[in-house]
Amino acid sequence: MRYSDDLVEEVRSRNDIVDVISGYVKLTRRGSNYFGLCPFHSEKSPSFSVTPSKQMYYCFGCGAGGNVFTFLMEYENCSFPEALKTLAGRAGISLPEQEYSEEERRRADAKSRILEMNKLAAKYYYYLLRTSQGRTAYEYLKKRGLDDDTIKKFGLGYSSKYSDGLYRYLRKQGFSDGQLRESGLVTMDEKHGVYDKLWNRVMFPIMDAGSRVIGFGGRVMGDGKPKYLNSPETEAFDKSRNLYGLHLARLSRKGHFILCEGYMDVIALHQAGFSEAVASLGTALTARQALLVKRYVSKVLLCYDSDEAGRKAALRAIPILKEAGISARVIDMRPWKDPDEFIKNEGAEAFQERIDGAQNSFLYELWTLEDSYDLADPEGKTAFQNACAMRLLQFEEELERENYMQAVSERYQIPYESLKRRVQELGNQGYVPKEAQEAGKKAERERTAREREDGMRNSQRLLLTWLVEIPGLYGQVRSYLSWKDFTEPMCRECARQLFEQLEEGQANPARIVSSFESQEEQKEAAALFNKSPGELPSKEALEKAVLETLLKVLGSSLDLRAKEADTSDIGAFQEIIRARQELQKLEKLHISID
Repeated sequence: MRYSDDLVEEVRSRNDIVDVISGYVKLTRRGSNYFGLCPFHSEKSPSFSVTPSKQMYYCFGCGAGGNVFTFLMEYENCSFPEALKTLAGRAGISLPEQEYSEEERRRADAKSRILEMNKLAAKYYYYLLRTSQGRTAYEYLKKRGLDDDTIKKFGLGYSSKYSDGLYRYLRKQGFSDGQLRESGLVTMDEKHGVYDKLWNRVMFPIMDAGSRVIGFGGRVMGDGKPKYLNSPETEAFDKSRNLYGLHLARLSRKGHFILCEGYMDVIALHQAGFSEAVASLGTALTARQALLVKRYVSKVLLCYDSDEAGRKAALRAIPILKEAGISARVIDMRPWKDPDEFIKNEGAEAFQERIDGAQNSFLYELWTLEDSYDLADPEGKTAFQNACAMRLLQFEEELERENYMQAVSERYQIPYESLKRRVQELGNQGYVPKEAQEAGKKAERERTAREREDGMRNSQRLLLTWLVEIPGLYGQVRSYLSWKDFTEPMCRECARQLFEQLEEGQANPARIVSSFESQEEQKEAAALFNKSPGELPSKEALEKAVLETLLKVLGSSLDLRAKEADTSDIGAFQEIIRARQELQKLEKLHISID
């Protein structure tokens, strides 16, 4: 079971979508709608539209869309009940004891149970660190330079040297084997029996932005492999959507994040006063993590290890951050391997100097490129300068490209006019940087996919959109069109609800979106009410387009009826023939749009 539709609608209607989204996205009014840069993908021109009359948003670039609930769920990475609770509080509405559907209850119970087990496990690990069992782990952390306040702040702990210590503890707390297996904290198999997923390790609780323990990282004591190990993904833990230290860094208010590789780097930086440090979770930076960062800051300082692997990781992260609309600079750790070593040897003041001198990401890419050329040799030097010119073509805006040409010219002592001339020559020759080639291929794939989209589905989406947006249209077509004429399952269900609303004299697409439980369904439903036919030159052209679309939808409905009809049912075929004759008469119908 779930909250009643009337209560959900009351919460939605008392949270104006423009007011809510304005708290996250800068919106500018354009006609009757508001536009801004989409928070769910990177773009330079606003394609994110918020429509007050529909109480819905839609991005014409990436297809994200929905009502105020959908937005909060997507932006805050929360469930529908969590979004409902937040918006109810915002509107001053008291929610009754929550009712769930069977699937919602299963998932909510599983997530809540896992979070509770994680919380207990974190306390268990923290306790063990201060016992004789955890002495070695505690001494390890002290040798790494951490004080007790920092250990407490990050909730560091120790997992027992006994491989089933946590299992036995949580069993005593009343959790079943099935629940423990679901948590990812315990492994059970026929060969090895029951054992803790992480044991004999220094433990690093991983918290979400709300400071809830969602998983763990563990550093093995001794020579075991792997050295570092994370919890598996669960209902509560998705590595690609979280960052270590985010719950603290988001409160730093410094205008940027320092992105590191590991737990100890983050902890060492926080202890030194750099509370804006975060780290990806045992994997390379993902696009989802970059978008998560974008919610809080628009600038990132990359502070990866100074070795070859760290440089490659930085080079991989730069385009991901750029795609998310984040400006990236790179901190030079040399001669030290990582920020932890740097802080220990040179201190916080010296690290701040490195932050102040962080290198522009494009110039960093050129710096790493230098190793591939012999700059002492004229031939190698020319080849490197050509490589620089090629990379400068990635800047589409002339002013930005000019600034970077000036910087490259000064840095590598290349005559500015010679460099500019070479860039222009390459551009005239049609040279396209690899990054631009990939972007072009991606755009071509997306265009092809759009062209393959079912034309009839487009017609049904257009008609649904027009039925909402054009006053009086429903009254003109109701005697010819039924919600059953919409053949796509999602279109049909949305049409059924919309027709019921229109019979009562109003269209409320935002309420229809709320009727779907999953976020994906809500997004799909939102798209149905935001289909654009493109620019139409006149009212007459729109009236013609509406009629043509109506005829397509009705024709497709008849085609499907004929296909599914019982071949022995002569009466059914005669009815379809009569319907086709009526459809031909409809070609002369005049749709009036005032």
